[in-house]
Amino acid sequence: MKDRPVYEKHNSFVEIRYQHKDALAEAMNRIVRVRKGDDLLKGMSEVHRKVFQQVCKDLLDPDPQDNQPLFSLSPNVIEEIATCSDSDLPRYLVHRYRYEIYPQKKILDEYPPYLQIEPSSVCNFRCVFCFETDPTFTDNSQGYMGQMTLDLFKQIIDQAVGNVEFISLASRGEPLICKDIVPMLEYTCGKFLNLKINTNASLLDEAKCHAILAGGVKTVVFSVDAAAEPLYSKLRVNGDLSVVLNNIEKFQKIRQSQYPDLPVITRVSGVKFSDEQDIDSMQAVWGGLVDQVAFVQYNPWENVYSQPSNDLVEPCSDLWRRMFIWWDGKANPCDVDYKSTLSQGSITEFSLSELWRLSAYEALRVDHINSKRESRKPCTACTVV
Repeated sequence: MKDRPVYEKHNSFVEIRYQHKDALAEAMNRIVRVRKGDDLLKGMSEVHRKVFQQVCKDLLDPDPQDNQPLFSLSPNVIEEIATCSDSDLPRYLVHRYRYEIYPQKKILDEYPPYLQIEPSSVCNFRCVFCFETDPTFTDNSQGYMGQMTLDLFKQIIDQAVGNVEFISLASRGEPLICKDIVPMLEYTCGKFLNLKINTNASLLDEAKCHAILAGGVKTVVFSVDAAAEPLYSKLRVNGDLSVVLNNIEKFQKIRQSQYPDLPVITRVSGVKFSDEQDIDSMQAVWGGLVDQVAFVQYNPWENVYSQPSNDLVEPCSDLWRRMFIWWDGKANPCDVDYKSTLSQGSITEFSLSELWRLSAYEALRVDHINSKRESRKPCTACTVV
């Protein structure tokens, strides 16, 4: 690579701190237990039953001679398992296997393992490491800015239920800007194993706190990159650390007082952009307010269209892992391509499954498998694998 590190999208944590003790032993014991419970597999397709069997084999009876990728339990997965009931655990493990192992084996089925839905492409911040700093993107005349309608959101959710279990409400913009975010969250209640929302927390009022906690959200990520000023404002331009701190404190109070038994994971997560950022100061400020404090690897996507080609030939795993649906229904393979040059269709034209299996999408995957990233822009300058 030309002075740019490879970005592993599925393993992007640089550092992460957990509030709870490692629960690996308990997770493994639960997997042993549900493996014996045939009644828990009722209603699962034959394909997914085989996947579950493979998960159990990888975890409990690994073959040292097998050169295939093995499924394992990372700390964040162990934390997620703790939020699952025994009845949901087999299904969770199947879809986690699809998320982690299918991209390694280049397995493609009828739906993406992970779906990111964009309630809003508009953001009130201009973080220095984000493509929202690109004026050709944020200029309203360019057509990239907007908010998803509730009707379109419901159409996407209705197609995803029972087919995609990992959903994220976030992408290019701040989701809480969307005027319909509260009814959107209400509509997701009880429909997915892992629904995540990412927010900068600047607009987190009491109504939105309740909507998140009473809806179907299982993971709440507060995007915060520093523990003190002036570093916070230097990185999160237009942000106010005191407002964000007060809002996260408010969220935690509401969670503790009114939803004490809710199986939700909260995380303060920052982009590791500067040597001034350190995990200890983050933990000191945010550790008492959330379950996890983390930094993720910086990916220089804010200028990918102007970057020169690199020599990366390894396929991008996201082509088998996730799909994005923008606010206007446009489907895109990734958010590095924030101007949608790789988009081949819209949810208003095709079903979710059809979009995932479009011939043009397949052709993009073939190019990546055949080490032809240089034939695709912005893949040719991207570092995601």
